[in-house]
Amino acid sequence: MSDDNSVVGTEPTTTAANRLGMYSSILTTLTTLVTFGLAISAIPNSGAGCRVDCFEYPYLDTLSEFPGDYLWMPPAMILAVLYVILVSSIHAQATPQKKVYSQIGLSFALIAAWVLLADYFVQFSVVPVSLMNHQTDGIALLTQYNPYGVFIVLEELGYLLMSLSFVFLAPVFAGEGRLASAVRWVFVGGFVLIVVFLAAISAAYGLERMDRFEIAAISIDWLVLVVNGVLLSVLFRRRLKGVG
Repeated sequence: MSDDNSVVGTEPTTTAANRLGMYSSILTTLTTLVTFGLAISAIPNSGAGCRVDCFEYPYLDTLSEFPGDYLWMPPAMILAVLYVILVSSIHAQATPQKKVYSQIGLSFALIAAWVLLADYFVQFSVVPVSLMNHQTDGIALLTQYNPYGVFIVLEELGYLLMSLSFVFLAPVFAGEGRLASAVRWVFVGGFVLIVVFLAAISAAYGLERMDRFEIAAISIDWLVLVVNGVLLSVLFRRRLKGVG
C-alpha cells in the first residue's frame, strides 16, 4: 500500500478523514510550537532546576507570577483536543487489520487528553483566584510550583499515556512507504525515549524525582507532535489527492 492510496471504507468517508487529518496535523504543529514557546518563557521558579530566589512551600507568594506563568495552559488544553482529533483521523484511515492498534492508540489519547485537560483547567481556574481571595487551604498540593504536587504528577501521567498512544499508532503506518515509515519511527522513538528517561530518573532519584521526568516527558511528546504533525500533514495531503 502506498502513501497516496490508503482507501478504507467509502471514498467520501476517506476524503473527509484525510482532510480532517491534514488540517488537524497542521493545527497540532502550530499549537505545539506556540505552547512550547510560552512554556519555555514561563518556567516556574521552583523545582529541580531552580537555583536562586526559588518559591518555597507553601507557595503562597506565587500570585505575582500570574498570568505570565499560566499563559501556556490554554493552548496546551487546545493541543490536547487537537491531538484527539488527529488520532481519530488516523484511526479512520487505518486498514481493517490495523484498526485494533489505532483503536488502542485512540483510547490512550482520550485518557491522556482527559487527564491533561482536567489538570490544566484546575490549575488555571482554581489556584490563582484562590490566592487572590486568600483561600489557601490545599493550594500547596495543587500549585504547579510544588515539584511533588498533584499538578506535576498528573502531567507525568498525561504525557506518559500520550507516549503509549504513540507506540500503538506506530503499527498503523507499517508497510505504507517511506513517509509513513518516518512517522512510524518518530512515534516509536518518542515512546522509547520516554521509557528510558522514566527508568533513568526513577533509578537515580526514586520518589524524589521532583519535576525532572515531567519536563522530559513534555519536551519529548511535544517534539514528536511537531515533527509528526508536519509529516502527517504531508501524508494526509498526498492521500487526499489520491482519492480526490
